Amino acid sequence: MQSVQRRSLGKSNLQVPAIGLGCMSLSGVYGAAEDAASEDLIRHAIDQGINHLDSADMYGWGHNEDVVGRAIKGRRDRVVLATKFGQTRRDGQPNGVNGRPEYVAQACDASLMRLGVDVIDLYYQHRVDPDVPIEETVGGMSRLVEKGKVRYLGLSEAAPDTIIRAHKVHAITAVQTEYSLLYRVEAEATRKTTRDLGISFVAYAPLGRGFLTGVLQDLSDIDGRRASHPRFQAENFERNRKLVARIEAMAKAKDCTPSQLTLAWLLAQGSDVLPIPGTRYKHRLDENVGAMRVTLTPQDVEEMSAAIPAGAAAGTRYPEGGMKAVYV
Repeated sequence: MQSVQRRSLGKSNLQVPAIGLGCMSLSGVYGAAEDAASEDLIRHAIDQGINHLDSADMYGWGHNEDVVGRAIKGRRDRVVLATKFGQTRRDGQPNGVNGRPEYVAQACDASLMRLGVDVIDLYYQHRVDPDVPIEETVGGMSRLVEKGKVRYLGLSEAAPDTIIRAHKVHAITAVQTEYSLLYRVEAEATRKTTRDLGISFVAYAPLGRGFLTGVLQDLSDIDGRRASHPRFQAENFERNRKLVARIEAMAKAKDCTPSQLTLAWLLAQGSDVLPIPGTRYKHRLDENVGAMRVTLTPQDVEEMSAAIPAGAAAGTRYPEGGMKAVYV
């Protein structure tokens, strides 16, 4: 196992690698995933010291937690395990949201069973329920801590005011929001609050859903869930490609990959930032881990920020229906 940079997870006693593993793509979101290969990937990550695993009950509607649970069997003490609740399945319609305290308890018990563990290290509300006061939801989550089923609490896609209100009920350890060079306006606004409160900021989709890897060169490369995202629509694709090309040129000059440069930029934003890139492939995981060896000067960071200014990306982060559920 190689030595990796480690960072504190909020004010908890948990230390995690600067780069973690988002597990969503192991449930067919960006193309078919084979369970045995996914489990092997997770074990490979752990062996590399990448033990911060991020799942959710809606990734494959339970499938992802099943896969993670099998992969960590016999290795539980080496893993910082995060999962999320709150999105509900509505066939033929956008996902629902349920933040009622009684549902919190039910969802947690189901996740524990699928994961095959007694306690979840970090339990997030995946999406804020606008019909349930955040104080009630976090109150229900805090009772899981009291019962020893959960160690620390998190929120995903919560707006700053929601975070402040939640934190008054029970300490919030981490907040998760999309954060990358391409999409960072809401994340940077949120970080002003999380930094003040000593909350870690977990950056999901840190590679812009693959755009910032440099692999997606034209529309024929877009498949799976990506095809529904506005950033990949024909009217937005070329504009975003031109932005990414600037990072590709900088990466070549730095003798690293675009993915590594992009992740290094995120790590340089502060020790509170914890990117969780997802992948189905060992070589991509190893590439992402290599970002921790890329050194950026303050001038490098400034030049990258200027190359893709905040708000420059074309297309919203999610389709219209999904946008209603974020930054709430």
